[in-house]
Amino acid sequence: MGAKLIDTTASLKHKISSAASLQSVVRTMKAVAASSIGDYECAVAALADYYQTVERGLGACFRQPGLFPVNNSATHTNQPACIILFGTDQGLVGQFNDRIAELAKATSPSLISPQKSETSQALVWVIGERLNERLNDMGITTQRHFDVPNSVKAITALIGEVLLDIESIYPLSAQSDVQLFYNQTGNSAVYAPVNQNLLPLNQPWCEELAKKQWPTNNAPELLGESSATLGAFIREYLFVSLFRASAESLASENASRLSAMQRAEKNISELLSELEVNYHRLRQAGIDAEMFDVISGSNV
Repeated sequence: MGAKLIDTTASLKHKISSAASLQSVVRTMKAVAASSIGDYECAVAALADYYQTVERGLGACFRQPGLFPVNNSATHTNQPACIILFGTDQGLVGQFNDRIAELAKATSPSLISPQKSETSQALVWVIGERLNERLNDMGITTQRHFDVPNSVKAITALIGEVLLDIESIYPLSAQSDVQLFYNQTGNSAVYAPVNQNLLPLNQPWCEELAKKQWPTNNAPELLGESSATLGAFIREYLFVSLFRASAESLASENASRLSAMQRAEKNISELLSELEVNYHRLRQAGIDAEMFDVISGSNV
């Protein structure tokens, strides 16, 4: 009986040590996720001034005759829609990739069955290996796959590559079709999937930009060829929008991971408490049994 108690006590002690080591790993992952969230949220906030500058540039272009985008069937090109989805390369993020895939499938039926000719079928580009696998499992064919950036600095290189690839397929214009799907941090939930149509440009939004008061008394004037200037501002608008989507997706990913680690830490703490109670109870039972043997032997 004594040997069995010692073996069981040793086993519990080993489990307690393993749980404590796992708890240390979880706390480290929590700290990394929390720090990363702050970095990506700061990057999103830092975009505000630049985004405002791009908006003013677009507004100045739209004031010029012939540059205001008119969204109708006559101006639409036969270019395929470019659908860009932001997911993850790593795990421990719960339903992060599933929610993006489900929203994309529900919002854009052309992902699976093109509604027009083969030339107008949507181009599906994915950031994140795990999301790419999830889309393939759902029967959605992806044309390009990009790795998820591992830092704020790496986002710039990713977005530059994406823009170059888009422009290699067709020239960007106000009538191009570019859609985004990504997770965004929210107040009531850790994150929520969103769909953003970057192009074609929203006409009411363009009208608002054109009417917005200029910050100086001098009227804006375009230098160089007007259509080239508008194209440059459209490219910058895409760059800052894609950068923000990537940063918000990464912030959401780390928020999801932080939430998962918090739940794991709570479960490990409860398990440790239970193991320690059992260990001390079993240890005390072993001591009591040994004392009983000693007392019984002295009475013989």
